[in-house]
Amino acid sequence: MNRVPDDAEHAHSSSVESCPSLRDVHSINPAQLVARIESYEGREKKGISDVRRTFCLFVTFDLLFITLLWIIELNVKGGIEITLEKEVLHYDYSSSYFDIFLLAVFRFKVLILAYAMCRLRHWWAIAFTTAVTSAFLLAKVIISQLFSQGAFGYVLPIISFILAWIETWFLDFKVLPQEAEEENRLLIAQDASERAALLHPGVFSDRQFYSPPESVAGN
Repeated sequence: MNRVPDDAEHAHSSSVESCPSLRDVHSINPAQLVARIESYEGREKKGISDVRRTFCLFVTFDLLFITLLWIIELNVKGGIEITLEKEVLHYDYSSSYFDIFLLAVFRFKVLILAYAMCRLRHWWAIAFTTAVTSAFLLAKVIISQLFSQGAFGYVLPIISFILAWIETWFLDFKVLPQEAEEENRLLIAQDASERAALLHPGVFSDRQFYSPPESVAGN
């Protein structure tokens, strides 16, 4: 005799349990969604994300560090003016470090142009600079006579090679994934805000404060 009420109660409980998403949607706080969307849009208005700014700073550090090592190398060899004239005006591929400095300038210009000015969201620019750097340094180490010129014959090529690959790793595993995640969060927050606007129209509308004009007496 009690089978029918039990079945009805079981059906009611199963129907309630089958709609958790509806309860979650009704529990959305529109004010929090609007604040979250405004925070994401504020980050977009800055023009460049924090992680991309860190990447650009590291690219600048790459250029300055290679420049510093090259200047030290010029001083060690007998003075900046004499060695600079020898390495730049009388450039020799097998003994000069000037091309390694130019390689750092090349990386800096391409990466800053691509990821700071153009705000590129692809890895092809960093892949191009890293491939050029790696091929040039490998050829220079094999063909040239840098290893016979002391410690700088090892330091400059190795440091330049390592910095180029650190930039590649940082962009591919930090900058691009984090920016994609931030963009997905913004899209999800906007979608949730639109749903909340449909479920809670009074929060986003001022029509509830509308009062009709007074009617003329006798009408």
